[in-house]
Amino acid sequence: MTYSVKEMFYSLQGEGHHSGRPSVFCRFAGCNLWNGKEASRATSVCTFCDTDFIGTDGQNGGKFKTEAALAEAIESLWPENAGNRFVVFTGGEPALQLTPALIRELQQRGFECAVESNGTLPLPTELDWVCISPKGSSEVVITECDELKLVYPQQNALPERFAAVKARYRYLSPLNDWTQSSLLASSHGNTQQCIEYCLQNPQWRLTLQSHKILNID
Repeated sequence: MTYSVKEMFYSLQGEGHHSGRPSVFCRFAGCNLWNGKEASRATSVCTFCDTDFIGTDGQNGGKFKTEAALAEAIESLWPENAGNRFVVFTGGEPALQLTPALIRELQQRGFECAVESNGTLPLPTELDWVCISPKGSSEVVITECDELKLVYPQQNALPERFAAVKARYRYLSPLNDWTQSSLLASSHGNTQQCIEYCLQNPQWRLTLQSHKILNID
């Protein structure tokens, strides 16, 4: 198959269990919960996405016709002769394109492979780390994962709804109002709500988007 990649870059993971870890991010184009166009945002299942996942015109983006070609591009972004290789597949929704063959190709090159998914589609069992982040009223088909990261509060996706999901770690991430210009101002009230919920339900932990606070990719 041909892989459509919006962008790829090397940075620090900004949130969740691997926060602060050097990672190559491979952002696939396309999503099944929003088409990425502002005109349809209000009527989509996911209304608060702040990511551009349309097309293949981003940094190091493009179309890759083989697993080896994409794996080579990802490998080229990792520091030469450095170990602890880690790649995060994200989107959009990476499950629309991610294949076992690509994962195996990267694992053969020494990469640990992680995914950040909305959980609505099956994922390859070959993955080393699975993080799901449910959105709105969408049906989640993933019942077991390493990390459950929930944007909070969402009227149709409150933490109690996912009590049956088997997750090693559970995180709440404050909802940012995409219409606001200031990250801290828009999330302040929701951050406090996250703090209060975690204190009352200690199986949940707070995570912040440190990459945005620190202004890094």
